[in-house]
Amino acid sequence: MSKIKNIFQHSPISPLFIAEGITNHSTKTEIGAHQIFLGQIRADEIDGKTVKAIEYTAYQDLALSQMAAIREEIFEKYDITCMHIHHSLGTVNVGEICLFVFTSSKHRNEATMACNEVVERIKNELQIWGREIFEDETYQWKINQ
Repeated sequence: MSKIKNIFQHSPISPLFIAEGITNHSTKTEIGAHQIFLGQIRADEIDGKTVKAIEYTAYQDLALSQMAAIREEIFEKYDITCMHIHHSLGTVNVGEICLFVFTSSKHRNEATMACNEVVERIKNELQIWGREIFEDETYQWKINQ
């Protein structure tokens, strides 16, 4: 198994960070397609209360190990050139980005399918939890959808 990459950052993912990630790939002329997924915090209304933020926690060692295995499987399954994954830990406010997945390949179909599968597997397989914090400061554990 390849070196385990840390996908976590203790802050929201900034638009500047996303733009720099895209810009860094402009010199990779073998790439013909990029697929990007951005997960943004919504102001959901639940039982009459509005979400103002989500606080993310993770069992980091296990999640990173699982992500390394998923990463290898995705590279084996799809003809992609590169894959970048960044997930926030800590508090992320409504409107901010908490997940950034970026896949690249020669052709759009591979990049798209790989990106979609990575997002689904992160949500379904990794030990990451979100606690929805409401405007009245009460909270509940989020159910991934």
